[in-house]
Amino acid sequence: MNYEQYADTVLKELQHTLQAVDAQKAEAFTTMLDEADEVFCAGAGRSGFEVKGFAMRLMHMGLKSYVVGETCTPNIAKGGLLVVCSGSGATKSLVNHASKAKEVGAKVALITIDPNSPIANMADLVIEISAPSPKSAKQTDMKSIQPMGSLFEQSEGLFMDIVVMMLMARRGMDADTMFGRHANME
Repeated sequence: MNYEQYADTVLKELQHTLQAVDAQKAEAFTTMLDEADEVFCAGAGRSGFEVKGFAMRLMHMGLKSYVVGETCTPNIAKGGLLVVCSGSGATKSLVNHASKAKEVGAKVALITIDPNSPIANMADLVIEISAPSPKSAKQTDMKSIQPMGSLFEQSEGLFMDIVVMMLMARRGMDADTMFGRHANME
């Protein structure tokens, strides 16, 4: 295959996964974000990179958002929301984070491949992204030309970007209002 064929196939895979996400759950996730006192974002590996970008966009919107594990992240409390990105929904450190969040009365939203995972069983909201991954216990009929969990990781990032746009619309914001909070010490 050449570059154009790879690009076309990857775009079709992304279209399939994003259009398969439950739109009502996307709305519910947007509401959870809008109503949370603070948003804590957690993920491992490439999912961790994706959720860090999401935390940054929430900060650009003026939300109190943090990345779990960073030195300046405060404690989570009741009224807080933990957003976990985990294809397997079973990564031990993330299971521990979700357990702690529930223990203090915070809400948990999970973006995952496996809606029957340990974190899903604790979560207030589970957003399923139907993508194949060797890390997930859930088997899917979909095949991907991409290696490992790439399709899930890309899809979760795009899903979170779409939710940011939904939240922007809800709050009457545009890119110009958000840019005022962009880093100026780069």
